[in-house]
Amino acid sequence: VRMRMGFHWRPAAARKRVPGGELAACPQCGGTVIDSDNEAVSLSQFLREERRHKCRHCHSPLWTLMRPQRATGSLQRDLVLKALRKLPAIGKVSSERLVQQFGEEFLATLLGDNIHEFINLMDENGELVFSDRQAARMERAMATMEFGFGEGGYQPTEFIKRQLPDHTFDLLIVDEGHEYKNAGSAQGQAMGVLAAKARKSLLLTGTLMGGYADDLFHLLFRILTPKMLEDGYRPNGRGSMGPAAMSFLRDHGVLKDIYTERDGESHKTARGKKLSVRTVKAPGFGPKGIMRYVLPFTVFLKLLPQAQGHRWQRVAALR
Repeated sequence: VRMRMGFHWRPAAARKRVPGGELAACPQCGGTVIDSDNEAVSLSQFLREERRHKCRHCHSPLWTLMRPQRATGSLQRDLVLKALRKLPAIGKVSSERLVQQFGEEFLATLLGDNIHEFINLMDENGELVFSDRQAARMERAMATMEFGFGEGGYQPTEFIKRQLPDHTFDLLIVDEGHEYKNAGSAQGQAMGVLAAKARKSLLLTGTLMGGYADDLFHLLFRILTPKMLEDGYRPNGRGSMGPAAMSFLRDHGVLKDIYTERDGESHKTARGKKLSVRTVKAPGFGPKGIMRYVLPFTVFLKLLPQAQGHRWQRVAALR
């Protein structure tokens, strides 16, 4: 099951009667809820909000936790259609076609538990439903999305993060570890929470990195946190890991500086030149990084089942 951070919630506001209708008000201080344009928000409009808000007067949350019942029938179909339409490259017609072809229950399972199976969805002829470009766009978008279809309430990893002390578990085993490398993915953050609560972490993967040094940065930070902090890779004052990731890429990866020179406007005595430079990453991971972060913690395994004559190769990284 795909462990993700998050919880189910709904907007919460008090009813404030005014001439001509009802406005949303803060349940704590009674202040009227206002939008970004400083306009009062009607109660009906506020209850349709899909983002969590705080009161601008007392900063109390204008939402509450909920434990919904399992969605079935037409309700589940509507939820799946709504979730599909949040994704790039899927509109009203495409979402209806997907639900008709695969069924809302099957799609809800994929969206809630394994987005990679959804992205690599195949039709009855064995053809991929989405093109490579569509798949790449959806993977980027789904990395930070939460899908809830009315099952359960408080997510397990959220409970573990808040209630259990560090080193509660003796061993964490993470299969397909490369799926947890994205910086802002809820799935990757959930894995980091579980790794912090375990004494040892065993990461299983056949594709440790995609060729770039920063493919490993967030994965290493989640399972080798003390070593990464020791080497100076830590969040900045705003809590962002961006500068640390760039520093890691400069130390152990490959960066290319591309200089572009263009003719500028004519001057009185000579034609001016405009020089611009941009830095892009290139494939490669340096030997220092391999010796520091990979080899001391990695075991390469080959399983050779003689009966079938097949060969599988797995890489296990043990913290």
